[in-house]
Amino acid sequence: MAGVDYTERIPNNVNLGENRRLQRALEEWQPKFLEWWRDMGPHGSQANDVYLRTAVSVDPQGWAQFGYLKMPDYRWGIFLAEPEPARAIPFGDHKGRPVWQDVPGEYRGVLRRLIVTQGDTEPASVEQQRHLGRTCPSLYDLRNLFQVNVEEGRHLWAMVYLLDAYFGRDGREESEGLLQRRSGDPDKPRILGAFNEKTPDWISYLMFTYFTDRDGKYQLASLAESGFDPLSRTCRFMLTEEAHHMFVGETGVGRVVQRTCELMRQGKTDDVRTYGAIDLPTIQKYLNFHCSVSLDLFGSEISTNAANFYTMSLKGRFEETKKSDDHQLKDATYPVTELDRDKVTVREEPALPSLNERLRDDYIADCQRGVDRWNRIVKEHGVDFELRLPHRAFHRKIGVFTDVRVSPDGRLLTEAEWGAKKHEWLPTPADEAYIESLMQPVTERGKFANWIAPPARGVNGQPVDFEYVRLA
Repeated sequence: MAGVDYTERIPNNVNLGENRRLQRALEEWQPKFLEWWRDMGPHGSQANDVYLRTAVSVDPQGWAQFGYLKMPDYRWGIFLAEPEPARAIPFGDHKGRPVWQDVPGEYRGVLRRLIVTQGDTEPASVEQQRHLGRTCPSLYDLRNLFQVNVEEGRHLWAMVYLLDAYFGRDGREESEGLLQRRSGDPDKPRILGAFNEKTPDWISYLMFTYFTDRDGKYQLASLAESGFDPLSRTCRFMLTEEAHHMFVGETGVGRVVQRTCELMRQGKTDDVRTYGAIDLPTIQKYLNFHCSVSLDLFGSEISTNAANFYTMSLKGRFEETKKSDDHQLKDATYPVTELDRDKVTVREEPALPSLNERLRDDYIADCQRGVDRWNRIVKEHGVDFELRLPHRAFHRKIGVFTDVRVSPDGRLLTEAEWGAKKHEWLPTPADEAYIESLMQPVTERGKFANWIAPPARGVNGQPVDFEYVRLA
């Protein structure tokens, strides 16, 4: 088991103490991070004792311990998965060669951009969610929010380590920039659009952790294939923590669906708003919005950058080593959804520039599995309703569908048709006002807001009514 050294000022398993220059750089960055956390971390919750897990190892078994901590005292640090002996680059022009332990000079700028873009998403989501603790539906949910927040902070540390360790002064400047941008700031916004959207309420948060954090899974998994081994090892451990974030989203939305169906059956009505719950059509609207925004995170359908990242052996495909092709794709094709004048069609395109679309396909299939589980809850309650993923062309702002209007079932629309129907497909101001009216905090042990069901089980074997957060 690879232990983490918690006697150091910055916990790590990379022998940080042997590199004094790097240690000094990170120790200079640390108080700036803590200042950012105080300013932009969970609002008004810094003094609470929270039942958090902390990484103590990078071994997949028994890697975390649980206990009460105040969030500013959380020991953020640097953890890389154990190296794979004799690992070879699995794809691209450098396939079969030993993985790089240092940055290849010719790829320095491209690799830095990949790391900065990934790193920028981590503090952004904390900023988007900082006010949600004020309206938590339970102590269980509040604890899960805070766990996600501190781990997003640690994922920021993971990227900053790579920048400072391998990119010199340029990397240190990028690390500073990660703390200077702000989600939604008109002057210094975050790099990716989805991370400048507001997360105003808990249904938005649960959808975000299901859809947008799932995008993070696929981006991290692609980077975990990288020929640059420190990036690969960093992302492999980040994926261990990321699984919890998606669990929060999937089970959270499932619990909202469950509570809605319970009230529909008890009241023999579809109008559960009279009971202070979230009706299924409104859940579908929020699903449509967050899915479509997250689909944009994969980029354009045809992308020279994606082809270059792959050819350079910097960013692979999801589960690259499990695929049975030549892992270079120079003569391969892939079916891509495109716009052909007045219809949506699928056409074979060269595989290398289509890698974003292939990753998006993997993502959509994964999203569908969770939606299927939500629909089983609906069916078990005898309710005649089916939640659906919107068509990939719906409500897109990046790629070939940016300037067209497409319905959730994939029909091309005129601007007039879109204007007449969009209120049925996306949250309206009235929907948002109703959801906001439900966001009343519930902080009594074992109690839950009326619009969400309790979980099937608690955290780390604790009961559901455990005191997951001790409010100051």
